[in-house]
Amino acid sequence: MLTVHHMRVSQSERVVWLCEELGIEYNLQLHRRDPFFSPQSLKDLTAIGTAPVIQDGPLTMGESAACIEYIIHKHGSGRLALPPSHPEYADYVYWFHYANGSLQPGVSRLMSLKSAGVDKDNETFKRYTTRMEQYLKHMDEYLAQPGKEWLAGKEFTAADVMTVFTLTTMRTFYGFDLSAYEHILGYLRRVVERSGYKRYREKGEDKGFYLMIDGPAPESFIDKVRRSKA
Repeated sequence: MLTVHHMRVSQSERVVWLCEELGIEYNLQLHRRDPFFSPQSLKDLTAIGTAPVIQDGPLTMGESAACIEYIIHKHGSGRLALPPSHPEYADYVYWFHYANGSLQPGVSRLMSLKSAGVDKDNETFKRYTTRMEQYLKHMDEYLAQPGKEWLAGKEFTAADVMTVFTLTTMRTFYGFDLSAYEHILGYLRRVVERSGYKRYREKGEDKGFYLMIDGPAPESFIDKVRRSKA
């Protein structure tokens, strides 16, 4: 049986959510941060020691996008991916890759600058902040169009599964504000009402971790952990 290794409060939530949306059988192995980074149990699985990790027979694989594509085509009969013949195929492919190609790196750059102690008035920090705002505005304007309930139009797909982590859970590591993006906020409200998303939250032990679908930046996960140990 397919095994999914999920580290709480991480992008491996994508893989658990995907499996719930597909309704496939899988074995879920839960890991907790130690206290901020991957525990040894994850480091023992792959060379880079990060989540997610899936195991399927002799296969052990990381990288969330690779895991999602593998599961869709090996265990999900191609469901939640759109074929080239589909009228929304180009949008599906674009937004699937936008998640880790533009949106998440945009947040990661700002998170790295903040961690390095770079002031927000620094020109590099301001330039990357502007770029991040462009990424969000682009998505918001797309979702504002008629018939764009999901990132591939009216049909929920793996492009949505890839994207939501960066707009929600990742904000607890770098707290950007979504208040100016009403269509993204509406999109996130639709996401959390999906039964598959609710099941992921239950099984992944993320149900006690607050939903981050409001505009203002959420509480920092790192601050929360430090305070609990004080």
